[in-house]
Amino acid sequence: MARLKRATRVGDGTSMAAALTQFGVAGIVAALLLALVGVAVLRKTGTDEATKDAKRVTGLVANGIVQPQVTDGLLRGDPAAIAKVDRVVRRHVLRDPVVRIKMWAPDGTIVYSDEHRLIGRHYREHAREVQDAIRGRGVDAEVSDLSAPENRFERSQKKLLEVYLPMSTPSGKPLLFESYQRFSSVAASGRRTWLAFLPALIVALLVLEVVQLPLARRMANRIRAGQRERERLLQRAIDASETERRRIAGELHDGVVQNLAGVSYSLAAAAERNGGHNGDDTLERAAAQTRESIRELRGLLVEIYPPSLHRSGLAAALDDVAAPLVRRGIHVRMTIPPGLDLPEETEGLMFRVAQEALRNVAAHAEAWNVEVEVRQDRGRASLRVEDDGRGFDMTGDRPEGHFGLNLMEDVARDAGAELTVRSAAGEGTRVLLETEAVRA
Repeated sequence: MARLKRATRVGDGTSMAAALTQFGVAGIVAALLLALVGVAVLRKTGTDEATKDAKRVTGLVANGIVQPQVTDGLLRGDPAAIAKVDRVVRRHVLRDPVVRIKMWAPDGTIVYSDEHRLIGRHYREHAREVQDAIRGRGVDAEVSDLSAPENRFERSQKKLLEVYLPMSTPSGKPLLFESYQRFSSVAASGRRTWLAFLPALIVALLVLEVVQLPLARRMANRIRAGQRERERLLQRAIDASETERRRIAGELHDGVVQNLAGVSYSLAAAAERNGGHNGDDTLERAAAQTRESIRELRGLLVEIYPPSLHRSGLAAALDDVAAPLVRRGIHVRMTIPPGLDLPEETEGLMFRVAQEALRNVAAHAEAWNVEVEVRQDRGRASLRVEDDGRGFDMTGDRPEGHFGLNLMEDVARDAGAELTVRSAAGEGTRVLLETEAVRA
């Protein structure tokens, strides 16, 4: 029986190195993806934190610096009240990144701005937003819509963060305080925040990758050891099966077959002595039946253990397998090149496949002609078994009793070979086996 052919697996050194390299590359790609996601999260977190800082500073400025200077005259457009607020805004508030200050009455009128051309302007469409912001009673922020009419003097700034919160006059009348800050400054502050965490993220991902490689190698070693153990156990089972086949074949040949042969000779001798007395040919029929039983038993022994396979070659073994078909009147044509030199595992594989294919022909095909062809070329070998029998429809389920086809496919797959079965109703069946034929 053929030894197991070792395929290229993770268990081989080169393949394991390739697998570890692939794992490392996949880990690096995953780490890069995680890094990109982490950077996106850090950037958003940094921007959010910078926005919170802008809201907190604006609240302190509005409540601590500006509101103490606000009087009720600001709502009436009193120049003195406006000047009082203007002085403190220009002295203490208008510093980078703050570029504009506005204060709104609930009806949408700008009662103060460091851009004096806006003071007293009424924007009725903006009144609802002002009132909602005043009722919110908290500090809020959003990217300013510079296309709005009230922001026409800020359009040169490209992108601004608008921070607003409610305040009131000494008499309790509500106002809305707005601070416009350069968004680039907010973004830069956020960038400083996430850049501070980025090295820790990169180091963590690198440590994770470095830690995973030894774990992957250990896992690959375990897989390799398990694979070798499975191969060893499978080879042991195959060897045990082969030994048992040989033992059974030997006992049958040296025991039952020899005994039947002796019985056959005895019956033939008795029939000859009887000379067909009274026309009784029972002894002759018994002798003939015994000889036929011996032939069938020897054919079975060939199937169990082909003694001529490695001693006399594949051609002799296949002739033995095809003998029962020839006795039934089926023409078997063997095309096997002389001097065929195949590894033992390839010979064993071809014998088993041909044996099952010819057995299927005998059981199902109802064929008159069978062709068996073996070829060898450039490290490859092929076996073709083709008959002119009734065939079967391969588009549906296989006919009942075609277990041999499944067996051939299993044997070929376990050996790493390619098996193709083609058949159609009324057009016979073609079995093609292709495999490597390189001696180890």
